[in-house]
Amino acid sequence: MAIIVSDQGFSPDDWTGHFLNWEQVESDQGKIDPGNALDVPNFLDGNELVEVFDRVALIRIPFPAHVDGRGFSLARRLRRLGFGGRLRAKGHILADQFVFARRCGFDEIEIDDDLARRQPEEVWLPEAGWERNNYQQRLTASP
Repeated sequence: MAIIVSDQGFSPDDWTGHFLNWEQVESDQGKIDPGNALDVPNFLDGNELVEVFDRVALIRIPFPAHVDGRGFSLARRLRRLGFGGRLRAKGHILADQFVFARRCGFDEIEIDDDLARRQPEEVWLPEAGWERNNYQQRLTASP
């Protein structure tokens, strides 16, 4: 069972819609019903997805290993291109990467039971203050 990590901690997955695979959508010349979710490979440029932004409610990007950071780059790119829906990382993201994931544009992280046992909710929660604890905000704060 998937566990969703957000700023509020752990929760069960509330997504009840269908996940489409990017290769399937790409082969159907971009045909996708509004409100679906899309699984995309972490090596995409992002420009390929712009035409479906208005029909996709959630984009999920895989992290096959915690040392594979391509998903962070893709998330940042999708946000800069204008994607305003839910953005979810899935896989091997560690608690200390949560802040970086949020700053790149992810709304949530999907982890499995094994990772949740190794890094329980109390390990993730201190990272939830990611907006308050950044050097950019300290630099712009009035003395």
